[in-house]
Amino acid sequence: MVGRIRKRVCGLTPLKRLVYLISPSKINQNFYASLDKVLSFKKVKFFQLRLKNVSQKKLINICKKIRKITAKHKVKFIINDSYALTLRVKASGCHMGQQDGSFKIARKKLKGKILGITCHNSKVFAKKAIGLNADYVAFGSFFKSKLKPGAKKANLSILRWSKKNIKIPIVVIGGINNINYKKLMAAGAKYIALSSFIWDNPKLRPEQAIRKFK
Repeated sequence: MVGRIRKRVCGLTPLKRLVYLISPSKINQNFYASLDKVLSFKKVKFFQLRLKNVSQKKLINICKKIRKITAKHKVKFIINDSYALTLRVKASGCHMGQQDGSFKIARKKLKGKILGITCHNSKVFAKKAIGLNADYVAFGSFFKSKLKPGAKKANLSILRWSKKNIKIPIVVIGGINNINYKKLMAAGAKYIALSSFIWDNPKLRPEQAIRKFK
């Protein structure tokens, strides 16, 4: 099942659905309508819920609402950090950082689901992720990021190396906007992770911001 998921992900046309959208750090009632509008433009392939310091009960309720919207627009719903929550809310998959527990256990638990792994700027991490049958790897931060101001930095050379050596999709993250994303795509990225540019843009509403990516 995992192999079939990987083939579907790899077989996508990245110029059509090139966005890996990450949730804002706080979610209010207006968020759900905005998410529905953003996803309606068919540019988003993955939506990741990344919330900290939220009760399990509230988190599950949020997940149920989001899952309906992502299903409507045929977007993969990804949970950050927790494979247990991924299974509980029947999400499409889980994204894990280097400090988020055992990737081996996560891969075993997430049978038939997507597993993505953060690799920062490391070829070693990327090779380990591939060995664990990850469905995608994420590199970054490439630019200054509001979401993770203290994140480890990545450079274009890791993308050029990945383009030659990695067959699974590459997601790039960190301060990406409607101008700098092009150099990342040219260097080998398949998907661009966006958050602040969409949800915290002082000049554009979310549905306007997403239209800037082609």
